[in-house]
Amino acid sequence: MLRIPGQTILSPLISATLYIFIFGFVIGSRIEEVNGVPYITFVFPGILMLNIISSSFAHSSSSVYFARFIKSIEEVLVSPLSYLEIVVGFVAGALVRSIIVGFGILIVGLIFNAVTLSNIYLFVFYMLAIATIFSLLGIFVGLWAKGFEQLGAINIFVITPLTYLGGIFYSVHMLPENIQFITYSNPFFYFVDGLRSSMIGVSEANTTIGLIMIFGLIFSLGWLIVHLFQIGWRIRA
Repeated sequence: MLRIPGQTILSPLISATLYIFIFGFVIGSRIEEVNGVPYITFVFPGILMLNIISSSFAHSSSSVYFARFIKSIEEVLVSPLSYLEIVVGFVAGALVRSIIVGFGILIVGLIFNAVTLSNIYLFVFYMLAIATIFSLLGIFVGLWAKGFEQLGAINIFVITPLTYLGGIFYSVHMLPENIQFITYSNPFFYFVDGLRSSMIGVSEANTTIGLIMIFGLIFSLGWLIVHLFQIGWRIRA
């Protein structure tokens, strides 16, 4: 990560700065308040979540895939580590990258006066929980992918569309009532709503459903990944 900071750290910071400037500062200045807060403040948690997801998923998926590609995963498997410790190691690397990127984006948001923190403990929880979910998903994709095309397919065709349709740039109440169910049925909506509620104190989703979904995904994905390492799926001849 630190050997290629331009790709792992600087790139998401530049991307987030452009999002904040264009959607929050330029367009937001022409939009009335959303749920009682300026538009730039409303969309900032979504922009932050977008980059946390991207950083955690990219880090773990590429780490596992290239470890398989250059066969260094074999050295990890014969080391005196349990399968749980191996998975925790991959997740920890992704979390470190996500935290660095996340706090860098917070600094950018402060420059644009877009940051508020209603509950710092919930904010840290949601940031780490979201990063954990997508680092685990990234490990799965890193194990599953047989080539570079497959490595990026999940991000392009699944994660990105669901992220943009999850209420990053809009309030669910802006949608016609007959199609609001599309956003409510999107799990990403509960991720961004939780992070947003911790920052601006306003929630549009059922918090209980969101927490059940978050803990359920962490434990189910965690169990699945450890199990796949135990049976040697795609990592043993």
